[in-house]
Amino acid sequence: MLGLLARNWWLLAIRGLAAVVFGLLCFFWPGLTLVVLITFFGAYALIDGISLIVALVRGDALARRSGWTVAIMGILGIAAGLIAFFWPGLTALTIAIVVGSWAIILGGVQIVAAVRLRREIEGEFWMGLAGVLAIIFGLYLLVLPGEGLVSLLWLVGAWSVVYGIFTLVLAWRLRGLASPAMGAIRA
Repeated sequence: MLGLLARNWWLLAIRGLAAVVFGLLCFFWPGLTLVVLITFFGAYALIDGISLIVALVRGDALARRSGWTVAIMGILGIAAGLIAFFWPGLTALTIAIVVGSWAIILGGVQIVAAVRLRREIEGEFWMGLAGVLAIIFGLYLLVLPGEGLVSLLWLVGAWSVVYGIFTLVLAWRLRGLASPAMGAIRA
């Protein structure tokens, strides 16, 4: 798994950057309508999912054997993005449930992946921390869906920026681990 992540550190950086951009858009345009917010979320989730699938496909055979967590996260991201694009008229309650469920599942899979990654990198916890934050965020949306996603705009933005920064930190650390011996291509 380390080989897959280190070789594709730049895709993690894209995920992190997409999360930060999405979060900043939430902060700087708080008056966005629900449809625009759903479109931003859909674009973020789709970019996130596609980048994970690309990382998995680019991995060598050994890395792909242990890449089921990457595949699950990628498929979930693509599915969440497509749901947001094809059904933008859904109510804030439904979107809060979809986003909350997606965040909980994504967080759980990331924690599992972090445990596996810790076997290969001593002291690595950024992915696990991002997973815990995703679960907390998802639970909040599911417990308080009545407020709707629009009223949670600042929370969505804060979560996205923090999550993106953690992912960028992980990508930066993995970039330093990528080596020609692992077959990694440095950008």
